[in-house]
Amino acid sequence: MTDSSIVDTIRSGYTFEGGALDLGAAVVDGTAHADVPVRLPLAMMNRHGLVAGATGTGKTKTLQLMAEQLAGQGVPVFLADIKGDLSGMASPGESNDKIAARAGEVGQQWAATAYTTEFLSLGGLGKGVPIRATVTSFGPTLLSKVLGLNDTQESSLGLVFHYADQQGLALLDLKDLRAVIQHLTSDEGKADLKTLGGLSSATAGVILRNLISFSDQGADVFFGEPEFDTADLLRVGQDGTGIVTCLELPAVQDRPALFSTFLMWLLADLFHDLPEVGDAEKPKLVFFFDEAHLLFDDASKAFLDSIEQTVRLIRSKGVGVFFVTQTPKDVPSGVLAQLGNRVQHALRAFTPEDAKALKATVQTFPHSGYDLEELLTQIGTGEAVVTVLSEKGAPTPVAWTRMRAPQSLMAPSPEATVDGVVNASPLKPKYAEALDRESAYEKLSARLQNAPAADDQAPAPAGAPSPPPAQGAPKSPKQAKEQPGMVEQVVKSRAFKSALRSAGTVIGREITRSLFGTARRRR
Repeated sequence: MTDSSIVDTIRSGYTFEGGALDLGAAVVDGTAHADVPVRLPLAMMNRHGLVAGATGTGKTKTLQLMAEQLAGQGVPVFLADIKGDLSGMASPGESNDKIAARAGEVGQQWAATAYTTEFLSLGGLGKGVPIRATVTSFGPTLLSKVLGLNDTQESSLGLVFHYADQQGLALLDLKDLRAVIQHLTSDEGKADLKTLGGLSSATAGVILRNLISFSDQGADVFFGEPEFDTADLLRVGQDGTGIVTCLELPAVQDRPALFSTFLMWLLADLFHDLPEVGDAEKPKLVFFFDEAHLLFDDASKAFLDSIEQTVRLIRSKGVGVFFVTQTPKDVPSGVLAQLGNRVQHALRAFTPEDAKALKATVQTFPHSGYDLEELLTQIGTGEAVVTVLSEKGAPTPVAWTRMRAPQSLMAPSPEATVDGVVNASPLKPKYAEALDRESAYEKLSARLQNAPAADDQAPAPAGAPSPPPAQGAPKSPKQAKEQPGMVEQVVKSRAFKSALRSAGTVIGREITRSLFGTARRRR
C-alpha cells in the first residue's frame, strides 16, 4: 500500500457517528497527520481491551489519557495505581514545550484539567480511604490464589467455606476462618470434619498454617467490615462527569497476589450486582487492570476459567475491562480473545524470548500496510499501534498513532492535594473505621469456654443408684450423641438468632456462591 492509501484507509476506518475517545493522530512514514484522528468508539468500550508495551513506552500515559476522556463524557473509571503515578488525575497538568509540540502534531487543543478523583487504599495501607472485603464474600477460589494453595488444597478450602455457609457461621475476617478450621481439626470438631468427606485433617492443617503465616504478614487489615460496596465505583459527579477512583497500591507492591486478586473480587462483585443492559451508548464503568500479568501468574485452571467467564459475561452488564501489561503473551488466550480494542506500544527484541513475543504479538493484529514486526521495535515513547472495534463491531484498520498528551498532571499529585481529597471524600465516614462484629470466632470461642469439663462431677460410691444428671453436667457417650453438636447449639442459640437479624453483618443473609466462589448476599 502507498502512503496515501494508508492514510485514506485509516481516515475512513476511524470515522464514527457517536461519542468516541480521541487517542491521537495517524502516522505514516514518521509523519503525524493531524487531520486523520485515531479514535475509539465510546459504545465499544465495554468490548474490553489491551494496553501493552515494554517498560517506559507510555502505557501509563495512555491509560491516563483514556481515563480523562471517559470521565469527561460521564463514564466512571476505576484505576489500579501500582506506582502512584495516576494520582496526578486530581491535579491540572503543567504545560511545557514537549506538550505544546505534541499537541500541535496531533491537532489537540490542550488545556490543563483536574478530574474529580477518589483515592482508596487496601485496608488503609497507603493514602486513601481504606476498603476491605469479608472473607465470606471473598470466597475460597480467590483466597486460595492469595494463599498459594494447590488444586487439592483449594478444593478443601471450598469445603470449609461450604461448612461455614451451611452452619451459618459468618467468616468476616481471617480469625473467623482460622477458628472454623481449628474447630474442624480439634477433638470437638472431628464429627463435623467427617461429614465434609473430602477434607483430610492433614490438608486442613496445611491450609491453617498458610493462613496463620498470611495473617502474620499483616493481611488481617484487608479483610473485615465494613465491606466495600462496589456500587460506589459507579458514581457520577454533580457536573455530570464520571468520578475517577484510584486504588492506591504503592504500599502493597510487595504483595502482588493479594492486590491483583482483590481487583478480581471487585470485578466479580460488580458482575453479580449489576443488571443486564445490552448494548448502550456508553459503559457504566471502565475498569483498568494495571500489571495484569500478576493476576495470571501461578493461577489454577479454575481461577483462569473464572476470569475468562467473568470477562466474557460482564460486557452485557455495561462494564469494560482493559488489561495493562507488557505483551499479549501475558494474558491467557481465552481472555485475550475477548479484548477487541488494542493499543500496543513499543516492544523490545533483545533476547530470543523477546523476539518470540514480538512475533506472537504481530500475529494478533489484522493485516495492514505496515511492517509491524519492524515497526513495533522502532516506534517512540508516546506512540502505539492501534486497532479497535468500530461501531458495527468490526476491527478498524491498524494505525500507527502518535498519542495525545494527558491534560492532568503526568506525575503524582502533591501530598497535600491527595490528603485534601481523602479527607473530603464522602466515602470516608462510611469505610474509615473498621468494625469487629460478633461472628464465627466469637461464637466458637464462647461455646468452647462454656463447655463443661469432663471431670467436674465426682464419681458415685460403688453400688449407689445413679442420680439423675444435673443440668449442665456431662452426659454419657450415648447421651452426648443424642444432643446437638457444638456448632448446632451455636446456631440455635438466642444470641445467634439475634445476630441473624443484624443488617450490618453477612450473618443471616442467604448465601450463594458462583464465579470464583464469591458469596452473593440475597438483598
